Amino acid sequence: MRSPKDFFRPLAVGAPDPVRQIPQRPSRMIHFFDPGNEKMAAKVPDLATKADVLLGNLEDAVAADRKEIARAGLVRVAREADLGDTQLWTRVNSLDSPWALDDLITLVTEVGDKLDVIMVPKVEGPEDIHYVDRLLAQLEARAGLRRPLLVHAILETASGVANVEAIALASPRMQGISLGPADLAASRRMKTTRVGGGHPGYLVRSDPTGDDLNEGRLTYQQDLWHYTVARMVDACAEAGILPYYGPFGDIRDTVGCEDQFRNAYLLGCVGAWSLHPAQIAIARKVFSPSPEEVAWARRVIAEMGDGTGAVMIDGKMQDDATVKQCQVIASLADDLAARDPELAAAYGSVSA
Repeated sequence: MRSPKDFFRPLAVGAPDPVRQIPQRPSRMIHFFDPGNEKMAAKVPDLATKADVLLGNLEDAVAADRKEIARAGLVRVAREADLGDTQLWTRVNSLDSPWALDDLITLVTEVGDKLDVIMVPKVEGPEDIHYVDRLLAQLEARAGLRRPLLVHAILETASGVANVEAIALASPRMQGISLGPADLAASRRMKTTRVGGGHPGYLVRSDPTGDDLNEGRLTYQQDLWHYTVARMVDACAEAGILPYYGPFGDIRDTVGCEDQFRNAYLLGCVGAWSLHPAQIAIARKVFSPSPEEVAWARRVIAEMGDGTGAVMIDGKMQDDATVKQCQVIASLADDLAARDPELAAAYGSVSA
């Protein structure tokens, strides 16, 4: 058994020290782009003014004969594009593919100083993270990097869900975990062909109202992903890392997308993937608390004083537990306001 102290020692001679706390930078949307598509890559500087995170995708949606083109395109974007304070992530190919090793070697050694997070797909257990952890340390030492790259796992297999707590705790590099609903549905043999979101067949029905078993019975569509998201959020909270909802594939259904993102936000997710520019605005809206929420949270914190005891505010009891809830909202608002002048103005102008 290794000493706990070893957890924060570099895994290769010359590699940077592991981080002891994951940076809480705004990441309401992780916007995917194909770096091998020249037209799409040309839009990256403009997208950087709208998105918290831009992710150069090398895995799914990139054809096998375009993998090397996408990798080279991401190197070019990282070197040449002005992203301001927007984070640059990448999703490499799965560890069992013939491209993953070259993805990591090329990106870390050539543009490792430009990347913030490496997203690893189809993580089955902590052993996958351990492999990436050691390899990244060796490559960081080779490249002379001064800060360690962080790792983000995608939860898209049944084994991954079963091992999610161990995955979250596998390395100091772990930045967060995203739900990957499409691959997870296939791994579980779920009978849905949708990418994220609900399903009209997954429902509950009210009791019969008479002899006719069909008359007057209301139905309510349920959330296929509630259990998985909740378990992922708990695992991330335990490890001090960040949970994310993944993709919502029906680009046209902006209403359904907003609902699904909001469910994830209320459960504790800090952001979601955006596959189309229209979803950037949805994620920005949903994962930013409203000015009214922020004003109420600040009021409760102020009136509770040292946070002990209990007070009545507008007929509602507030105590130490509600203060902690309000601190979550207020802290998030402060972090977002530091990045977003529009939100800073909104949060500073509304009172409860």
